[in-house]
Amino acid sequence: MFDKILIANRGEIACRIIRTCRRLGIRTIAVYSDADARAQHVRQADEAFPIGGPRPQDSYLRGDAILAVAKATGAQAIHPGYGFLSESAEFAEAVEAAGLVFIGPKAASMRKMGSKAGAKDLMASHGVPVVPGYTGEDQDVALLQREADRIGYPLMIKAAHGGGGKGMRIVRASGEFAASLESCQREAKNAFGKDRVLLERYIEQPRHIEFQVFADSRGQTIHLGERECSAQRRYQKIIEESPSPFLTPERRMAMGAAAVQAAQAIDYVNAGTVEFIVGADGDFYFMEINTRLQVEHPVTELVTGLDLVEWQLRVAAGEALPLAQDAIVHRGHAMEVRLYAEDPEKGFLPGSGKLDSLRLPTADAHVRLDGGVIKGDVVSIFYDPMIAKLIVWDEDRPRALARLREALADSEIVGPKSNIEFLELLIRHPVVVEGRIDTGYLDKHLDEVLPVAVAPDAETLAAATTACLLFDEAATRTHARASGDPTSPWAIADGWRLGHAGQRLLCFGHRDQRIEVIAHGSGGNYHIDAGGMGLAVERALIGAGKLSLELGGATRRYRAHADAERVFLHDGTRRTTLLRLPAFQADTAQAAGSGHRVVAPMPGRIVLIKVNAGDSVSEGQELGVMEAMKMELSLKAPRAGLIDAIQVAAGDFVEADAVLVKLKE
Repeated sequence: MFDKILIANRGEIACRIIRTCRRLGIRTIAVYSDADARAQHVRQADEAFPIGGPRPQDSYLRGDAILAVAKATGAQAIHPGYGFLSESAEFAEAVEAAGLVFIGPKAASMRKMGSKAGAKDLMASHGVPVVPGYTGEDQDVALLQREADRIGYPLMIKAAHGGGGKGMRIVRASGEFAASLESCQREAKNAFGKDRVLLERYIEQPRHIEFQVFADSRGQTIHLGERECSAQRRYQKIIEESPSPFLTPERRMAMGAAAVQAAQAIDYVNAGTVEFIVGADGDFYFMEINTRLQVEHPVTELVTGLDLVEWQLRVAAGEALPLAQDAIVHRGHAMEVRLYAEDPEKGFLPGSGKLDSLRLPTADAHVRLDGGVIKGDVVSIFYDPMIAKLIVWDEDRPRALARLREALADSEIVGPKSNIEFLELLIRHPVVVEGRIDTGYLDKHLDEVLPVAVAPDAETLAAATTACLLFDEAATRTHARASGDPTSPWAIADGWRLGHAGQRLLCFGHRDQRIEVIAHGSGGNYHIDAGGMGLAVERALIGAGKLSLELGGATRRYRAHADAERVFLHDGTRRTTLLRLPAFQADTAQAAGSGHRVVAPMPGRIVLIKVNAGDSVSEGQELGVMEAMKMELSLKAPRAGLIDAIQVAAGDFVEADAVLVKLKE
């Protein structure tokens, strides 16, 4: 086993690897960019060294800088995590050439998977089922049309070199093929530098099921079971679970055997994932092999009881696999979702900024949290906006789903917007509950699970008001006890004022709405006027994140947190967060001039500005482009008019809501 390894990654995966290494007594070396100087993986590692600027190409993609740190610190091996250099054959070779161990497969195995066409041909030659199609190098348009007609429709055109959903088109009729081919080739050329495509039969209502494989350098290859990842949006996985609710024991055995065959076909060593597309009839076909540890590996760990990072380290050190195939035991059901800083209501626009509050469920035998940030940390504009992975386990799928609902209800993120409410709606949707979602469902029916802006009803406002009153009263008592006159009548937190019996005005902000509530009473017993209704609250108590009260003769219970700035409520199905506003303030409604400026929707870098001061523009015209969170955002004119001022230049980094362009009023 190794004494010291370098982790060439960041975020939750770096923290995950550090935990295993600490348990095994292995010292860890972290590397970090300028943006990550105070990141959690830097704080948790035994040593940490800077390697460059905040952009990945200036730091985490600099293999030379990473190798220099490894040599200087005496590291024996480098763990690439996932993303960045984890699937770079060139980096794997450079690590080995430097006399170090790359904790992953050999470069030759990666290269065999580098081309989708070549990989498909290789798998077919080794008896692994592949989707009918055409993978030839001859890219003559007429030939491709004939091959498409031979394969049949619906058909998918895919870039031969690429991924992430780019360079893909679905064609449903022969007459649509030529235009779709041209579009796909153009996108592939722009994204990957090569316009070669392959054709394959498009599987309707497909499922995405992958198998975790492991192989050692002594010729032993096994699989650790499957993960179903069919809940996807634009080819990005949202829910991962094991075992699949779709597979029969016989189909599971056949797919596991095919996964092992696929790994052996490329002489694979270490951890990898063989991905299959599965039709509604149960037929399955090879898609690709991810030559690294996957983001969703914790679900496999929870159902097998194994530490896959430990297995990676042992195999990389030359040891045999710890267990043979017949010794792998699966128990229960595990599910994973990822908490992201993103706004589902704005097309899942990635977010960034300081985490003012981060409440997550307590980890135990049923709940696991893999995260790379804590309260007070910043979600950077330069990297993936994942905040944490939430993984649950229980004896069967219905109970695991219930655990996931409870865990999400216990989660709250204050700062950048998050996808928690979207996930809560998704895991309650019948296609998920019944285990029948396919990979294309969400792209067709996304509106069914998107959060909808609904003003809080009177009962919710009464509960929120009660939580705030109990917080205020407790804060007043605490302050009085610490004062020089703890028995002063001014320390009685009942809201009493001359002229009325304890009337209090509480104001809340919900989206752009200001809501006023009038409350009478104290000590958990109140009369509340909210939303035009008078409601009586009795015997209210709050503590340990829970609020109980009697409302209208019925006992209600909520998850609840209140402080001087906001109140959070969750009734078991729906979450509500309200800002606490001053009871008396001037109208702060935005002035009518909001249409006279273009602001940054989030922190990022200005890529280019297309207009100059004095130019005439039309409504919706693109004025510039900014880059944030690995994506480009178009900056458009809010109305027609004349450009008054350009306040940024290409290359500038800007904060959210910074004014970029002004129009003449």
